[in-house]
Amino acid sequence: MTEATRSADGTADASVDVAAEGARIAASIGRVVQGKDQVVRLALVVLLAEGHLLIEDVPGVGKTTLAKALAGSVDASVRRIQFTPDLLPSDVTGVAVYDQETRAFEFKPGAIFANVVVADEINRASPKTQSALLECMEERQVTVDGVSYELARPFLVMATQNPLEMEGTYPLPEAQRDRFTARVSMGYPDPAAELAMLDDRSTADPLTALRPVADAALVRSLVAAVGRVHVAEAVRRYVVALVEATRRSPDLRLGASPRAGLQLLRAARASAALDGRDHVLPDDVQALAVPVLAHRLLLAGEAVVARRSAEQIVASLVSSVPVSRGR
Repeated sequence: MTEATRSADGTADASVDVAAEGARIAASIGRVVQGKDQVVRLALVVLLAEGHLLIEDVPGVGKTTLAKALAGSVDASVRRIQFTPDLLPSDVTGVAVYDQETRAFEFKPGAIFANVVVADEINRASPKTQSALLECMEERQVTVDGVSYELARPFLVMATQNPLEMEGTYPLPEAQRDRFTARVSMGYPDPAAELAMLDDRSTADPLTALRPVADAALVRSLVAAVGRVHVAEAVRRYVVALVEATRRSPDLRLGASPRAGLQLLRAARASAALDGRDHVLPDDVQALAVPVLAHRLLLAGEAVVARRSAEQIVASLVSSVPVSRGR
């Protein structure tokens, strides 16, 4: 697989078929996460956009299963971190330990040193421990005692989160949420999918039978191919207009950041490539605006009183902001 997607000099092969390879990975995940095609697609979009995914929902709907299924479908290094109130930042990033023989400090890497990191129930850890992920997610490196250590590529954090009304949770700070490319809610399965789940899992866990259908080198080639997807100036102007609209909205006291616009465009590129296109359409931006932008926004008091959600506000802005015309 790797040889087929790499050229002789080791650079990414432009002939890699993002749509076909993405469909294979999605089909593999779908064997475990049934009836959630849109959720699986969004996870793939985030992976190919070199972003991070926040999965938020009530317990028992398959948040961790989705993260494990994606990790199991890609033959790459995977680490799982169970976030608890007593978890320390050094447990995530690593720590320098004094070696008696060499009389020098030796760095012991933490669980963050992997291609796919499953951060389970991230909002059960203290804000201090949550902040250990800030540098990792944005700069793809860890700095301990003044020394920076590069993280592997691809690098994806898939974090699960319980709703804030659940006991023993700490809300993620704005800077942390802004580093997640998208947020998705699993939702309950439809009756047919739930019935199939009862049949399939009565005797065995389908995760144990999952086999990788891609590797880290292939994912890097897919990411490189996504980066070559063309974005017209009109589409870029449309992305900027959407982000600007969140900052002017009277329903919001904090709009989307410039990072939000960058990640929305990257996600739109990945979506276009998964559809087999070499260019981004405004439809790609519109389809991803809610999962990419909503979790970054803070509601104004009037919107809270009116019980309007950030998702509803973003959807309203998408319908009201005109699409830029031109090439």
